Amino acid sequence: MADFLGWLSDVVWGPPTLILIVGTGLLLTLRLGFYQFTSLPYALKLVFSKKQDQSSQGDITHFQSLMTALAATIGTGNIAGVATAVVLGGPGAVFWMWLSALVGMATKYAEAILAVKYRTVGKDGKMAGGPMYYIEKGLGWKWLAVLFAIFGSLAAFGIGSSVQSNSVAAAVENSFGLNPWITGLLLTIFTSLVIVGGIKSIGKVTSVFVPIMAVLYLSGGLIIIIMNIDLLPSTIGLIFTDAFTGQAVAGGAIGAVIRYGVARGVFSNEAGMGSAPIAAAAAKTDHPGRQALISMTGTFIDTIIICSITGITLVMGNLYIGGNLTGAALTTESFNTLLPGSGWIVTIGIIFFAYSTVLGWAYYGEKCFEYLFGNQSILVYRIVYISTVFVGAGMNLGLVWTIADIFNALMAIPNLIGLVLLSGVVVTETRSFKKLREQEKIAKQESNIGGSI
Repeated sequence: MADFLGWLSDVVWGPPTLILIVGTGLLLTLRLGFYQFTSLPYALKLVFSKKQDQSSQGDITHFQSLMTALAATIGTGNIAGVATAVVLGGPGAVFWMWLSALVGMATKYAEAILAVKYRTVGKDGKMAGGPMYYIEKGLGWKWLAVLFAIFGSLAAFGIGSSVQSNSVAAAVENSFGLNPWITGLLLTIFTSLVIVGGIKSIGKVTSVFVPIMAVLYLSGGLIIIIMNIDLLPSTIGLIFTDAFTGQAVAGGAIGAVIRYGVARGVFSNEAGMGSAPIAAAAAKTDHPGRQALISMTGTFIDTIIICSITGITLVMGNLYIGGNLTGAALTTESFNTLLPGSGWIVTIGIIFFAYSTVLGWAYYGEKCFEYLFGNQSILVYRIVYISTVFVGAGMNLGLVWTIADIFNALMAIPNLIGLVLLSGVVVTETRSFKKLREQEKIAKQESNIGGSI
């Protein structure tokens, strides 16, 4: 069974899926006229703006929606996943991770714009949206929407709860000697207290929690890079040259460099998987395009900023050669090598990142389950989800990781089909939003002129 699941994982995450993911991002990038680049400054400004939040329809603010999505996105992939990519694909994998993120920003933008456009108000008065809704309402393909919801609700038990609690328990045991079951119990209690309040509670917690954990990890990584600034030019040079020469540790072929760079980039930022638009649909916004720009910044923050810190540090430390270390252990040792005693930053990062992922995916899985079985099923799902947080902490989850990878890919495929076929709707909504922005600029100019008179 383990061999079969391993084979299946390789198949579903093989070249066709990766080509579909990157190809969808390229298609949307071209159809939108490279909008993710030209609009990025405005998008980053919007993240911290509350102007449109107050009177707009939705459950949580722009910022809380982004932080919920980042809570689920920023996880062990930013630490362990990047390390695996560098070991198996070589330093050049970091370049392909960057490239996948740049086109992935267009994918994340499209996901969010469709999520808000086709969202609905549930019987409980709360917003419900995501791929299952825009596939059903936009394409009229109920069967494909149901498939996405099934895969999404099951994936949450793996990548969202059990494997994350296991990562936290292992990190705490290695650093502080605490029994994994005790860590699991504490995580279960803290998770229960947050998710019982639904998206509003999750949004409030993550809006405080995520910025703190990101700043802590980024600060530590930047200090290490600055203290070893003399190594930075050669490190960046190696990342770019290796991206096209293929000095991969596993096989030494350029195909390995591209595969692991793209695959781990997607694992990290989740662009195309269809998870983040579920949070975007709950945001208070006056236009789908505005929330889409904010959601798009999640990919930029996750991969271009946070994963870059990890990747540059790993290549700078030069410990990936030989493959003796991998995953979080390699990242920890690289930090310690470049700045003795700084490995605790990685340990704390894993704890914070993994716990935030537990919170974010609790909402994703819950909304998928609600789509399948109705609002009355939410309590049942939360109980099962919380249980897997506890059980996962003390288990050997090698097989669960494989199963979670499979369901992640199975989530992505229906979502990507929906994005490609609904790309015309994305373009239309974007044009509408551009007109709205022009009207806002004119109104602001007139207001300034009137004020000066």
